[in-house]
Amino acid sequence: MRLNVNPTRMELTSLKKRLKVATRGHKLLKDKQDELMKKFIDLVKKNNDLRIKVEQEFTESLNQFMMAKAVMGPEMLSEAIMIPPESISLDVSKKNIMSVNVPVMKFVREGNLSTPYGYAQTSGELDEAIKKLYDVLPSLLELAEAEKACQLMADEIQKTRRRVNALEYFMIPQLEETIKYITMKLDENERGSLTRLMKVKTMMKDAEGI
Repeated sequence: MRLNVNPTRMELTSLKKRLKVATRGHKLLKDKQDELMKKFIDLVKKNNDLRIKVEQEFTESLNQFMMAKAVMGPEMLSEAIMIPPESISLDVSKKNIMSVNVPVMKFVREGNLSTPYGYAQTSGELDEAIKKLYDVLPSLLELAEAEKACQLMADEIQKTRRRVNALEYFMIPQLEETIKYITMKLDENERGSLTRLMKVKTMMKDAEGI
């Protein structure tokens, strides 16, 4: 479907410029989409590896807690871990990946890193469970970063794909069809003007012969 414009040379020049810009924009967006897909695939692989690692470490920690609960009893276990030894806050910043701002997170720890309970009435399984939870936090944070980055990258890929498709299947064909129509119209007008000019010359020659 062509654009509804006047078939003039000025309009033809303007449309050719627009086509050039649209073609260039399509190439840049296509390159961006391809690069986004590569980075997205890498992020998905990283996310899957991290998820397997975190789930495994959480499972091991949970098993240790269950063992500690069986040895110590639920009331003593709850009392032992009631008061946290430190406070943890989250520092969030951003980094740019192919025009996508993805989060960068890190823990800020405050307080005493030692266990909040005595060792006399607690079991070694509790110590091991808490240590495993403590050790899994960096991986858990990295997993959160990766999952959010995947989500943001997927949204950007979808937006870029829509723009690429709009240029490739709508705007560029529309401009090309309109340019072709105007070119044909101008050629037709030029042939008509030439034919009229030749007729005028013929009439002038005939008039001079009379």
